[in-house]
Amino acid sequence: MTKKDLIKRLKWYQPLERSHAFITFPLIGIYLLFTNSFLDILFILYGLVLCICILFQGQLYWKLKLDRLTGKAFDQNKNLMFFRKSKKNNLYMIGLVPLVFIIQLYFSNWEVKTENLMLWAIIANVFGILEHINYYNRQLMIDNTSDLNYVIRNRKLKIASLAKDLLENKI
Repeated sequence: MTKKDLIKRLKWYQPLERSHAFITFPLIGIYLLFTNSFLDILFILYGLVLCICILFQGQLYWKLKLDRLTGKAFDQNKNLMFFRKSKKNNLYMIGLVPLVFIIQLYFSNWEVKTENLMLWAIIANVFGILEHINYYNRQLMIDNTSDLNYVIRNRKLKIASLAKDLLENKI
């Protein structure tokens, strides 16, 4: 992908990620809080918070990549440290997913009830885990021909851009 194409892509993609982090997922959480008991939706709320945290990191990363491509200055060391700490925090949050699931079951008297939106809760938590993998390990999202050609040619997923940048110690 050319630099011009990448800039064009990031100009629409970064705001989309930002809108999901700041609008879509928070509004879903607020709606759920107004329409359900907190104890019934603990697990889905946890999944939404996990998604929001990781999407926030993603939108910031894409903003910084766009800034780098367009020549805008930013504090690279501060941001690299932020992403390294965020990666650790994500892993702690992901590690707590089974515990929050058990707590949800406990509050539901060990029953899977439709009121606690268990299927949606599992989907939200799995989505958060996949977003972490997509940013910090392997690029799971194949949304252009360049990515598809790479997977076909190499028979494996690309290393995520953020993962590469953290290894190379530069954004």
